[in-house]
Amino acid sequence: MADGRLIHFICLLALVAIQPVYGIGEVIFAVNCGGSAHTDLNGVHYQADYNAIGVSSDFGVQLSINRVPTPDQILYQTERYHSETFSYDIPIKEDDDYVLILKFSEVYFTGSNMKVFDVSLNSRHVVIKGLDIYHKVGKGTAHDEYIPFKISHKSLLVNEESSPFKGILTVEFVKGHLDNPKVNAIVVMKGQVSDVPKLAALAGAEETEQDFEDDDDVGDTATNTETSQAPHSRKLSGPAVTNPYSVDDGSSYVVPIAIAVGVFVPTHTIPRMEQGNKTGAPAIAKQYFYIEHMTNT
Repeated sequence: MADGRLIHFICLLALVAIQPVYGIGEVIFAVNCGGSAHTDLNGVHYQADYNAIGVSSDFGVQLSINRVPTPDQILYQTERYHSETFSYDIPIKEDDDYVLILKFSEVYFTGSNMKVFDVSLNSRHVVIKGLDIYHKVGKGTAHDEYIPFKISHKSLLVNEESSPFKGILTVEFVKGHLDNPKVNAIVVMKGQVSDVPKLAALAGAEETEQDFEDDDDVGDTATNTETSQAPHSRKLSGPAVTNPYSVDDGSSYVVPIAIAVGVFVPTHTIPRMEQGNKTGAPAIAKQYFYIEHMTNT
């Protein structure tokens, strides 16, 4: 009897596992830009990046991406960027309503107005103007853009505009004056925006209302400013190796030296704070006297 119940339970689990994912449209294209193939928690399979234009980077893997379950953070940790405009070509065969989902996260910059770019379709329709990822959501945080469009009778219709359509949707990430355009992942699915799984809400406010201030990290800001003077050699979205733009100002030696001193000085030389003594000055004076006494002897 027990074996029969176990078999029945296993069969139920198998039936649940093979059920299709409901609540999302039919996905016709998905790519994990700059990364390998991945199937997300909604059952969407992303192919490995095939684009040979620009630079693929996994610089973001050192960050934990906000708003995304851990298994799917890889979609926002890898990216493709380029020092010029670059694009992805997506074949679409059927007339229907579609949604283009563009996934972004800022994994390098620590302030607004440092990476800003446009996105257009088929060189005719600007669907995102002046995207500043950090200004939208901050650093290390997922941000999705949803662009509904329609293919009908050999025409592309988007934002109440129409242009001839020959079976290929070209998504262009347009180079501007402020650093390099980039993208973390791309999805195209049939349906409406309401059919698209949404990211978790930002804490405290709606995403579109966010206005993030620059971080107070002077070192990062200075580094980014320096690299902006050499646009032909920049990899500001983050190289696939250790960040080459970090500046060694000598501070990295402070902690090892402090540790060495702490190990050398015997622990019994550390005084106890007398109760009621808020400054600890007398105890510290005793410590210096003791160490000097030990040195002289």
